[in-house]
Amino acid sequence: MARVIALRSGIPESVPAVTVQRNCASGCEAITMAQEKLLAGRGSVFIVGGAESMSNIPLLFKPQTADKFSRLNRAKSLGQRLQSLARFRPSDFQPRVGLILGLTDPVCGLNMGETAEVLARESSISREEQDTFALQSHKRALAARERLAEEICPAFLTPKAATVTADNGPRENQSMAALAKLKPVFDRRTGSVTAGNASQITDGAVALLVMSERRAEELGFTPLGTLVGHAYAGCDPSRMGLGPLFAMAAAQQRTGLSLADADLIEINEAFAAQTLAVQRAARSADFAKKFLHREQALGEIPDES
Repeated sequence: MARVIALRSGIPESVPAVTVQRNCASGCEAITMAQEKLLAGRGSVFIVGGAESMSNIPLLFKPQTADKFSRLNRAKSLGQRLQSLARFRPSDFQPRVGLILGLTDPVCGLNMGETAEVLARESSISREEQDTFALQSHKRALAARERLAEEICPAFLTPKAATVTADNGPRENQSMAALAKLKPVFDRRTGSVTAGNASQITDGAVALLVMSERRAEELGFTPLGTLVGHAYAGCDPSRMGLGPLFAMAAAQQRTGLSLADADLIEINEAFAAQTLAVQRAARSADFAKKFLHREQALGEIPDES
């Protein structure tokens, strides 16, 4: 995908490209990979990014159905084809939803929404708290539209379709009353995670120009920021939303920087329950001792940060 994007963007054929995959953190992986290549002397200017097109994730056939199609394709005579066709059953044409498969962890057997329900129960996060957080995040996204407009390139989907010039996720009329009407999606009986306090099915892409400080000076660029350190960490798949805590702890150990040193903290808001659980666990000395193997809590992640 990266190679196709590069060529269609007019980047010379001689420039190599590579696609990386780390689920929600693929864009971060692209940036840190560029830094590592830079430090290794394997380039000084990089264009990195991330892309997602969840609306185009396909519906899939079951392996048994695919085998029947394969038999039909290999049939040579009319009799063999009819025999192959006779093997099909209505259930063969019930698709496997690629989106659900992609968001389900095969190790713990839970999809991402179900892991958010785990965190909501274990951290005693109520439905009202989740909806309140979601509404606040929603309003912030709307308030930042004008500022973000400088970074958004218009998308021309089809000749007849309207040009997309802004994120179409935030709703201007969103309210607590509207959020309260939504039913739980992942646990319909006792759950609290809804379409309103969870991330949407979305399409989007982003690109970022990164380079060494020396190269930026040579080309006359003023950096927007500097990457001074990074860390990745794994955790229990059934509690995947707590991953930022383990990464923060590893980053602090490597850089010496703590949450208190941060002017701005961004957590991928996959689910309101997940972000709230991260905030609570960051303040917990018990969580730090049991899971992060440190005596003190990570610290406070203020709502306004």
